[in-house]
Amino acid sequence: MTSMQILTALTPILTVFLFLVILRLPATIAMPISLGITTLLAFIFWKVPGIIIAASMIEGILIALSILWIIFGAILLLNTLKDSGALEAIRTGFTVITKDMRVQLIIVAWLFGAFIEGAAGFGTSAAIGAPILVALGFPPLAAIVLMLIAISSPVSYGAVGTPIIVGVDQGLRQGESVAIEVANVLGQQDLATFLQQVAIKISLIEFFIGTFIPLILVIMLTRFFSPKKSWKDGFAVWKFALLAGFTFTFCAFIVASLLGPEFPSMIGGLLGLAIIIPVAKRKWLLPKEDWTLQTEKENGGSKKDHVSSMTLKKAWVPYIIVAILLVLTRVDLFPFKAWLKAVKIRWDGILGTNIGLMLEPLYLPGTIFVIVVLLAHLFYKMPHAQVRKVWQQSLMTMGGSLIALGAAVPMVRIFINSSTNNAELLSMPLELANIASSTFGLAWPLVAPIIGSLGSFIAGSSTFSNMMFTLFQFSIADQLGFDPSTIVALQVLGANAGNMICVLNVVAAASVVGLLGKEGTIIRYTVIPMLFYALMAGLVGMGVLFLFF
Repeated sequence: MTSMQILTALTPILTVFLFLVILRLPATIAMPISLGITTLLAFIFWKVPGIIIAASMIEGILIALSILWIIFGAILLLNTLKDSGALEAIRTGFTVITKDMRVQLIIVAWLFGAFIEGAAGFGTSAAIGAPILVALGFPPLAAIVLMLIAISSPVSYGAVGTPIIVGVDQGLRQGESVAIEVANVLGQQDLATFLQQVAIKISLIEFFIGTFIPLILVIMLTRFFSPKKSWKDGFAVWKFALLAGFTFTFCAFIVASLLGPEFPSMIGGLLGLAIIIPVAKRKWLLPKEDWTLQTEKENGGSKKDHVSSMTLKKAWVPYIIVAILLVLTRVDLFPFKAWLKAVKIRWDGILGTNIGLMLEPLYLPGTIFVIVVLLAHLFYKMPHAQVRKVWQQSLMTMGGSLIALGAAVPMVRIFINSSTNNAELLSMPLELANIASSTFGLAWPLVAPIIGSLGSFIAGSSTFSNMMFTLFQFSIADQLGFDPSTIVALQVLGANAGNMICVLNVVAAASVVGLLGKEGTIIRYTVIPMLFYALMAGLVGMGVLFLFF
């Protein structure tokens, strides 16, 4: 490749960091500019035909609309809970468990977030968890940053194991069949057994990473989002934080070993809540004094000003229904998943190209949110005027997200679809991965998670990252003599880390709590934990490979 072709492949990454992180432009400005530059360079230097670029843009816009549907549903649910008084009642309920905001953060972001991520995935946990944290008194920026970090570990098994059972599975196939190079290595072993091995390896490595995530969360809260800027206040709950981390990672390991990749996050989150909430109530492993972002006087005043007459059980009904519906529609044991997925919107051969699109609108989490909102209007007996206000407010907040995602997703699709070109090159992500593999050689276990992170950052999802890079990672493992299941596990873990800085996730989460335009600030906070997660995964993975294989 020429230097300009390398620059072209790096453009979606470099422009996002330049405009969002360095120049601090809002996504509504940064993403259209990035799309324009990527489109121009792809056409000139990667020689992607104009018809492929146009088809990729159409594909990206339609995918963006599906993401916007999820965002709209989350915002609509949030506004419904706000206007009905349910969100205030939920906030009060968490303060009954504990007034310590460090503990509230662990319970809501780490454990409740893991359950929602396991049930729905695709950013749903941040859309649900961040507003709860805001209602508890967390600044919106802190709520988004900490939720994005918290859901990193559960992403492996998000949406009932989709990143593995769909992302990794499809990534190892060519058409309907397992890729020849994969079949040659696996021999008599079937792909399902290999996926189980990958899930177990992920859970094993997570002992050394995920266990520490709750401690990282509370340290970031007290150091970067409190007036005292204290490291000490975060470390003061290290025993409780490590217990919460270990509870989830241990439960996830057992579930992954016994049941496979579908349920570790969902069951691990529920078991974690069942164990940690009683511990928090009894203040075991916790300092005697509670820690908050405001003084007791300030907290007391705010509570008096916003007293909800709604009971806690009644307030939680919409979230309980969301959780139940997500589980019922994501587990193959029930027929609902097949019913919802039967309604498809397909466009094969967009503009006569080999690019196609298939959406399942009823299966999107946004549909679940809207259904629950309609039920909540009836359940809370909200007046028609109040209902109309909720819908109007929710629709009015979507403009910025429409622009940001309407540019970001087409840029991603051009990047991914660039394998169709007249420059005799592979797709941009695969060419970048090839450069990395030839450069690092036997140090590949350290690089493999970074490749996974790159995929999530660009593609917008750990599932898509795994689809893009799993076959490449498997082939590198085979060439270098590494255990393929461990290298693929590092790909998945890296994809988890990339979700912390993924532009699509950041824009979606920021939209829910009214922080659209602050995407660069959010990424500046999450990039260091992302690098820590990916580096630790690489180091632990290298240890596993050289000690046991």
